[in-house]
Amino acid sequence: MKLNPASNLSEAEIKTGLKYVIGDGLATEAMTTLTGGAFLVAFALLLGATNFEIGLMAALPTLTNVFQLASIWLVRRYNNRRAISVICSLLARVPLIIIGILPLVAGITTIQPVIFFLFFYYLFASIAGPSWNAWMKDLVPEQLLGTYFAKRARNMQLLNVLLSISLAFFIDHIKDHFASYELMVYAVMFVVAGSVGVIGALVLSKAPEPQSTLTNENIFRLLARPLKDANFRSLLVFNSAWLFAFNLATPFFNVFMMKTLGLSLSYIIGLTILSQLASISTVRMWGTFSDRYSNKSVLAICTPLYIFVLIAWCFAGIYSRFLPNIILLAVIFIVSGIATAGINLSLINIGLKLASRNESIVYLSAKNIITSVFASVAPLVGGLLADYFTQRRLLINIEYTGPKLNKVLHLVSLHEWNFLFLIGAALAFISLEFLGQVKETGEVEKDEVIRVMRSSIRNNLKDYFLIGQLIGLQEQLWGIFRRTLHPEKKSKKKDADAEPVQKDDPEDQL
Repeated sequence: MKLNPASNLSEAEIKTGLKYVIGDGLATEAMTTLTGGAFLVAFALLLGATNFEIGLMAALPTLTNVFQLASIWLVRRYNNRRAISVICSLLARVPLIIIGILPLVAGITTIQPVIFFLFFYYLFASIAGPSWNAWMKDLVPEQLLGTYFAKRARNMQLLNVLLSISLAFFIDHIKDHFASYELMVYAVMFVVAGSVGVIGALVLSKAPEPQSTLTNENIFRLLARPLKDANFRSLLVFNSAWLFAFNLATPFFNVFMMKTLGLSLSYIIGLTILSQLASISTVRMWGTFSDRYSNKSVLAICTPLYIFVLIAWCFAGIYSRFLPNIILLAVIFIVSGIATAGINLSLINIGLKLASRNESIVYLSAKNIITSVFASVAPLVGGLLADYFTQRRLLINIEYTGPKLNKVLHLVSLHEWNFLFLIGAALAFISLEFLGQVKETGEVEKDEVIRVMRSSIRNNLKDYFLIGQLIGLQEQLWGIFRRTLHPEKKSKKKDADAEPVQKDDPEDQL
């Protein structure tokens, strides 16, 4: 297996290499589908995990990002990003096989050994990550970043949909008819996941790497350099604040549906697939708009949508009837898929775009290490908050009493998880204030992007009707919030409105 970088790459070599990267992405998606999300939560609950332990598992991927320092040292020592990425990926995927073997061979049925080996899985993945990111920055043409990674994400999500729904029905069947074998099924899933991950790493090894150099400057001085870049520092502030709010509540959605709403895996995975389909159908659009306009503009549209998702979770389960709850959850997951498709794509791309080309691994590692502190602390705090609010409840009702009718209408019913979701929404809303300080090359005002999107929506009503409605709603609420925070801007706007202005082109109006 030759892993040496090449001084020059032909266009054909780059195209072939990008196909191998997509192949590894599919293998990685299969691996994470089998061992993550609702399946990992169900596995953990089966082993008796507490809220804090579930929060700890959710924190591990970002908690281990501090070890990305080792990635920088290895790149400086060997100047071979492909070798570091491939070897560490192989080392990361072996612990998954061990986790599967523990119940099958050793008969271990507690959560603590699983957390122990998951730590090493995420540890080596964290070391592989920065070298992979820096490698991809040089391999993927910059003008195609949004389009290429949107295509890669779309293929991965399609695989996720097919694999997860099949597994969900299979596991529910086992749980209903052969409950004693449920733990064994999860164990086999981990073994298969680790094996597929190893194959994916071998496929990735075939992708070429352009030659690069990294200065021999002191590693801590290197990491401090991105912090002196005012624009990159603004990105770090926004990214850290957003990830803290996002990870405070998100890891507990599946726990809430399993423990509070009592939904089976089939329903949970079915809802997840709705989210994936919404993401698949819009990720290409977000990729196109990020390339044509800016990642920041896409973030300014998608992040408020996700805040609505967090608020909507507070109303799930207010009523005991199944149908209203499942309809609300379906809407929540669809909007979540639309929003997270744009958020995830744009956060990756804007980090790649703002990183210095010659020191991309340093910039990206500094970004991952700093944001990981906030992202890893958030689910731990979330687990503790969930335990704190277990015995607390806030009810706001409207009650009508009459001779023939007594009716109670629940307006708000906050308890345990709902408190957590509302706190996450409030923090996410505050984090948006930091986004305006980030400057991106080729940036276009959000209003202009929305105007163009509305034009697309008008021409594709069937595909984008829901997006258009959500954009209009979040714009109105966001405008009220900004006028409250910055009343001086409102007075300036009035002065500007007093001046004669040219009417908009009729084509630009809805």
